Amino acid sequence: MSKSIDFYFDVGSPASYLAWTQLPALAENHQAQLNYKPMLLGAVFQATGNSSPGTVAAKGNYTRQDFQRFAKRYGVALKHNPHFPINTLMLMRGATAYLHTADFERYLEAIFRAMWVEELDMGKPEVVAGVLHKAGFDGAEVMTRVQDPAVKDQLKATTAEAIERGVFGAPTLFVGENMFFGQDRLDFVAEALANED
Repeated sequence: MSKSIDFYFDVGSPASYLAWTQLPALAENHQAQLNYKPMLLGAVFQATGNSSPGTVAAKGNYTRQDFQRFAKRYGVALKHNPHFPINTLMLMRGATAYLHTADFERYLEAIFRAMWVEELDMGKPEVVAGVLHKAGFDGAEVMTRVQDPAVKDQLKATTAEAIERGVFGAPTLFVGENMFFGQDRLDFVAEALANED
């Protein structure tokens, strides 16, 4: 496929979850390749001076309401995780470890659903282990993979790449060099893909 979408995301971002529910179909409709780019949102925030909308009470309250509007529009479940924010370092190492494997989509679905539908505390290793076991993963194998120095280096490299490209939050999408921030910009992503026909 000549057309592609680069999807920079962190599973700790409800906006990333909402985008994830829509992007596979959007990519398929436009015959575009969807390139998943797991990154560490905390590192992006630190590098750019940005922060979660939740750090401002009024903005956080509004954003949660707005996400519910989009969830209803998309026809997907979304619950505010009471444990938010959650340290996603190990989860994003896992996403990086499984990225180019047949198990990636199953991994991502298990993590996103646990975080944003089942409201689980995914900052606790024992909770993560239970979620992954239920999804058919071997806990020992997952732990081996997330401790692999190559996986750690790749996550750092993708995060650095995101910052270099101008990313300041999640999700951020690219069609070519055109950047689109936020799950509420998917119509512009679709428009950019259509213009490449």
